[in-house]
Amino acid sequence: MICSLEKKEIEEIRPTNILPQTTFWGRLKSKQGFIPCGFELTVSKDLIYNSTSSSITVNDDILVLIKYIDANLCYAYVPYGPELEPDFENHGVFLEQLSEILKLQLPSNCVFIRYDLMWQNQWAVEDDHFDETGNWIGPPQSEIQELRVNFKTENWNLKKSPRDILPKNTFFLDLSLKERDLLYNMRYNTRYNIRNAHKKGIQVKEYGIEQIDNWYNLYKETAIRQGLPMQHKEYFSSIIKNQDNTKSGVNVKMLMAERDGAFLASMFLVLSNKKAIYLYGASSSNNKDLMASYALQWESIKMAKNLGCSKYDMFGSAPNLDQKHPLRGIHIYKKGFGGNLFHRMGCWDYPYNHKIYELYKMHELSN
Repeated sequence: MICSLEKKEIEEIRPTNILPQTTFWGRLKSKQGFIPCGFELTVSKDLIYNSTSSSITVNDDILVLIKYIDANLCYAYVPYGPELEPDFENHGVFLEQLSEILKLQLPSNCVFIRYDLMWQNQWAVEDDHFDETGNWIGPPQSEIQELRVNFKTENWNLKKSPRDILPKNTFFLDLSLKERDLLYNMRYNTRYNIRNAHKKGIQVKEYGIEQIDNWYNLYKETAIRQGLPMQHKEYFSSIIKNQDNTKSGVNVKMLMAERDGAFLASMFLVLSNKKAIYLYGASSSNNKDLMASYALQWESIKMAKNLGCSKYDMFGSAPNLDQKHPLRGIHIYKKGFGGNLFHRMGCWDYPYNHKIYELYKMHELSN
């Protein structure tokens, strides 16, 4: 069972590898209309693992973001949290207990709480959810997912969200490997493109906020080319300004690949505790033959390793090689660097006000 939940200042949230569960993320989202709240959770370990005694407890910090739908109603959002990951059969019971105890700490007009779960997808370990070529075909329809996740719960109240927010699929690289092994794990074409970029004079350098205009020009070009929604330039400035710059906190590196003074590719590498995240990337449509994005990614991987990170998160990909998926090209590019594909559970809701929740869900589905 959940033993206690105590409110804490977001600046007191302990460092973690999970970037969206950091003080940094709370500060960043406060500039986008969210109200960040911090909590310390104490849980009996038998709620997490079936084979453990209930007399043993574990602690975890949770960042919760409150978002107002209108002047009278709000919802709560937990980005990539909670970090504590139960056994599959305890997913629902854990989230139910957490939701009920959090309800006492949330505004009385909170319609629902949404968990953006980074836990491994339960259907990603089952052979019958892969096709004959090894591609993951995804989980079953929402109703079937809900039947399993609500197993053993009292209220059967957990709902698969109508949409996911943070990336559900990603590639992880193991940075404990030596550089030569990281290169060996890459596809031949990726290694070739990295070497080719260096031979053609591509240089990768770290820049500060003074180059935010050049970053944003590349970002806008990429977003338009790929048909993606765009953030404002001020959002990227705030990423740089709100970093912690401490050894165990959050550090932001804006890296740019260039040749002869022309910026050809850029990225935001974010280091959270011992984990590196390829948070945003952009590239020019010009001089694609120079393979600047390959040199950029490799330098970023080496930098993260040299700074003590143990894992590199590519942060977003298609779930498989489906020809029709809009992120298929990104999947192929990131897969080339040799990481392991990981599938998350995605967003799950726990409604407090069912009538208003159903109306909000219909609104989400229509937009």
